[in-house]
Amino acid sequence: MAALLVLPAVAAYAWGEKVWGGLAPAWPGGGYGFAATVGAMVPLALAALIAPLTRMDWRRSKARTLGWAAAALPGLVWGEAIAVVIAGVMRPKHRRDWDSACYAEGGTCWIHVRYPFIWAAGLVTTLTMSAILVVLIVKYVVKDDTADGESDDAPSPAAT
Repeated sequence: MAALLVLPAVAAYAWGEKVWGGLAPAWPGGGYGFAATVGAMVPLALAALIAPLTRMDWRRSKARTLGWAAAALPGLVWGEAIAVVIAGVMRPKHRRDWDSACYAEGGTCWIHVRYPFIWAAGLVTTLTMSAILVVLIVKYVVKDDTADGESDDAPSPAAT
């Protein structure tokens, strides 16, 4: 479990400058567009992880449950990849660690100088995509309930 937390930090150290220094400026919309894309993918990755896990039922079938757990692995990998990209934009905690390498092209300090509100682009799109997913899930659940004949307008058996 600790490896799931340490892996993004180690990978961000190795690839963070390449992603934010090379890929982000070339992305449509620049660094802000890249941050918005990453922010939109966060709720999608969480949904890809959580949706299969909600289908698990150990009492009914252990094999099917293991299949649903395996189906959640792509969401886990996708979430870890997004965590690597997000960790690549984190500045060092202490200012004394903000050396020339931090301000080199693609370094975390360089990112914050070039795109000062990059956090806002990612946060806004994360919240927007989360709201869209909630609305879609609610519509799906309501549609599913009415298809089963559980409408609120139907009279109860005791009323007849």
